[in-house]
Amino acid sequence: MSIQTDQIVELTPRSVPAVSYHDSAESEGTSGQASVNAPSHVQQLPPVDGGFHAWAFLGAAFFIEALVWGFPDAFGVFLDAYLADPIYTSQHNASSLIPLIGPISSGIIYCVAPFITPLINRYPSYRRPAMYIGLLVCWASLFGASYTTKVTTLVALQGVLYALGSALLYFPSLSYLAEWFINLRGFANGVLFAGTGVGGIVLPLTISRLLSAYGVNVTVRILSVAMVVLLLPLLPLVKGRLPVGYNAVNAEMRPVPRGSAASARSWMRSIHFWVLMAANTIHGFAYFVPLLWLPTFASSLNLSTTKSSATITVFHTGSFLGRLLMGYLSDRTANCLLLGLGSLLATSVTTFVLWGVCSTNLAGLLAFSMMFGFFAGNWPSLWSGFGKVLTISDPTLSMTLFGMLLFSRGLGNIASTPISSALTGISSSSPSQAISGSKSVHFGSGFDVAGGRFSTTIVYVGTCFAGAGIILMCGWVVDLYRLSRSHNLS
Repeated sequence: MSIQTDQIVELTPRSVPAVSYHDSAESEGTSGQASVNAPSHVQQLPPVDGGFHAWAFLGAAFFIEALVWGFPDAFGVFLDAYLADPIYTSQHNASSLIPLIGPISSGIIYCVAPFITPLINRYPSYRRPAMYIGLLVCWASLFGASYTTKVTTLVALQGVLYALGSALLYFPSLSYLAEWFINLRGFANGVLFAGTGVGGIVLPLTISRLLSAYGVNVTVRILSVAMVVLLLPLLPLVKGRLPVGYNAVNAEMRPVPRGSAASARSWMRSIHFWVLMAANTIHGFAYFVPLLWLPTFASSLNLSTTKSSATITVFHTGSFLGRLLMGYLSDRTANCLLLGLGSLLATSVTTFVLWGVCSTNLAGLLAFSMMFGFFAGNWPSLWSGFGKVLTISDPTLSMTLFGMLLFSRGLGNIASTPISSALTGISSSSPSQAISGSKSVHFGSGFDVAGGRFSTTIVYVGTCFAGAGIILMCGWVVDLYRLSRSHNLS
């Protein structure tokens, strides 16, 4: 959102002396210069794309991202502990209900996005209270889960309630990013989303050690307290840059729609929007499949549990690096469709070659994990670049678009488990134990592992990414056609 230096935003009701603010960003292309001759009653807004407040916000939001998404991603470590405890496994349907906790948690966070973002946009004054409430709910869900031995209660607390608290904590913090970063928004998105990679690296290792020392219940209790201790001091840093309006009557907070609903509705007629949504949805249906089955695939190669878990750690490492790099590049590329196209096609080739052909030993599987994480994991860092045409730097429109993208990605997150289970013919209730007794030492290719059970899954993942790339290619061709046509008319 471009705001000129001579624009004054009234912060207080008319019934009291007004304190006004000047925006320090002269336009979308500036980094935030001070207004030298500003009158004494005018305070300058913090600069965009830099300064203590912007970087402090980004650092705090990074930790929120790491913890909110880290717990669902690390649930596989908890799953082994729960399924090894007869207190839980002796209950009815425990083997099918417990594995759903992680997917339910992450799926709810994804899918509530289009419902919670309109409320955030409409009532921005309630964002910061919502984050404190969300953190409280997250603590209560995990702390309560640490005392229950009933599977259905565990699903409700660690799955559903944790997800709702995480949504209240996560989405308000995400909505502030477009206010603090304009020219560096892609890089800021990359840093923010890289938090998921760090959480995926650190939390499984931490949880595994705690489980060995204290058991599952005490571990969950420790993590619930640690989440509050880590995030509570950071929440004051997660705040908006732009002032929020107030009602002139009794100084009550009123809805402040910054952004045009008509602009969002116009996306329905935009080919760019539908290309982005289609590619993002297909990406989501393929992205989560290797995450689910990599440890199982490693077990089929007769690798130890530690080496099997290393595949996920390496994946998150690649994702962390890819998100940082792609966010940086998206700020310096006029057409991010080309970046996305290259990323998708590289992921498809990586899947067919490194997973399908070369993953016959630990080295090949780790190479696939790293490259797949790097190319497939960097996709969310491109969202702000994709949205340049649609959002026109409006923070509200940016959040609306992110909500839609998260929702379509969440559909794939939810569907990936039943789809991949059907393709492999392996139950997802305990995938690490689904293939046992394989004594083969040598495989001709990754397609041959476990008697070829993963071959269809490999083809499915690689084809999905190739299809998403073709869709982006069509969008790029349409952009080129429109550009050449406009030049001819001029």
